[in-house]
Amino acid sequence: MTKEHAPATLRNRDPILSVLKRILPDKGLVLEIASGSGEHGAYFAPRLEGLTWQPSAPNPESRASISSWAEETECDNLLAPVALDVLVQPWPVPQADAVVCINMIHISPWAVTQSLMAGAARTLSAGGVLYLYGPYMIDGEHTAPSNQAFHESLKSRDPQWGIRDLADVISEAETQGLEHVESVQMPANNQSVIFKLM
Repeated sequence: MTKEHAPATLRNRDPILSVLKRILPDKGLVLEIASGSGEHGAYFAPRLEGLTWQPSAPNPESRASISSWAEETECDNLLAPVALDVLVQPWPVPQADAVVCINMIHISPWAVTQSLMAGAARTLSAGGVLYLYGPYMIDGEHTAPSNQAFHESLKSRDPQWGIRDLADVISEAETQGLEHVESVQMPANNQSVIFKLM
C-alpha cells in the first residue's frame, strides 16, 4: 500500500492544530518539511482554509503516501508533494509565509537542523513563522524518563540522531535571524517551538 500510517499522528494532530491556528497567518503558503506519511497535511489543510499547504519529502515512497492521503482528503488548498531534501539548497519552494516541521530534528543528524534553519531563513519573508514540534531536552536534561529511553533508542539506531537540547536549537536559529518567540508544552512530553524571521 502506498498510504502509510504514523500512529502518533492521531494523538498529536489536534494539539498541534490548536497551536497552528493561533500562530499561523490567516492567508498564505505553508511549507511542511519532512511530511512523512502525509497525514498531518491531510488533516490540517481542510481546517486552515485560508492557507495553502505544501507538503514535501525527500523520498518517493513518502511522496506516494502523501499523495494518497491528499487524494482521499479532496481538499483544494492541499498541494501535491514536492521532492525536498533539507540538505540540498536551494529548496524547490522559493518563498513561503510559514514553515512547519514535525518530528524531524531528533531523527536526523545535527547538520539537518542547521540546514533547516538556513533554508527557513531564506524561504520566509520578514515576520514569517517557523514551527517545530517534537521532544527536547531542557538545560541538558530530559523532561521525562520516557524521553531519555527514546533518546537512547535513537542513538542505538544512528549515533548522529537523538533528542536535541532546546537551547542549542534556539541558538542555531538565531544565527539565521530566526527569533524564538514561544515554546508550548504539548502532550507526551513534546513541545511546540515557534520562531519568527526578524
